[in-house]
Amino acid sequence: QVQLVESGGGLVQAGGSLRLSCTASGRTFSWYYLGWFRQAPGKEREFVAAITRSGGRTTYADSVKGRFTISRDNGKNTVYLQMNSLQREDTAVYYCAADSRSYILNMRDLNEYAYWGQGTQVTVSS
Repeated sequence: QVQLVESGGGLVQAGGSLRLSCTASGRTFSWYYLGWFRQAPGKEREFVAAITRSGGRTTYADSVKGRFTISRDNGKNTVYLQMNSLQREDTAVYYCAADSRSYILNMRDLNEYAYWGQGTQVTVSS
């Protein structure tokens, strides 16, 4: 079992930046695949970014590629999402997700993740 707690959300103007953090407690953090997902009002939860257990491979949704960066610090049990050039369309609740299997087929699929945080609100104003 692992507990995930997100932080760093808030209100920012379009074009600005935020860095989200997700800190985990419980089992060994380096065992986990980690992902960020988001859900806007009235929409389904969607993939944003994910990172492998070693941090050696990352993948991004096309809508955020080049603007967002996912990274992890296994020593601090934390995964980050650096968000630059924020747009109004990025407004959503952002969720951190984790899974401890040795291999997952599709890091972009929310159904691959067993553990979820409570979410942090990101609001981008024009």
